Amino acid sequence: MTEKKEVIEFCLTFPDAYEDYPFHDDEWAVIRLKGSKKVFAWIFERHGKTWINLKTDPQWRDFWRDAFPSIVPAYHLNKEHWNSLILDGTIPEETVKQLIGESYDLVKKKAEKGRSGKSLR
Repeated sequence: MTEKKEVIEFCLTFPDAYEDYPFHDDEWAVIRLKGSKKVFAWIFERHGKTWINLKTDPQWRDFWRDAFPSIVPAYHLNKEHWNSLILDGTIPEETVKQLIGESYDLVKKKAEKGRSGKSLR
């Protein structure tokens, strides 16, 4: 998975996901959750490659950064909770899909917590 279109199509397979262009710039797509409007994927082109920013559990953040040189601290986002994946073909497709799913789950959990007003702990 190296093309922006592929990433967007996969992200849209998650329940309540929708595509948005909040910056009025076709180079930056975000995938949000209906209802909360929370973003779980920031998809953009940079240096001739497709990049995707994904929310990550801080406990796993450094593991992924160490495992793949093309997973780096997030471009333009909180580097503690977000990673950027540079989709240059060096990250296996299944890993990319797994990390998108984890980002979706983390954002959805936070959105649900916000709606209920209760902690999930």
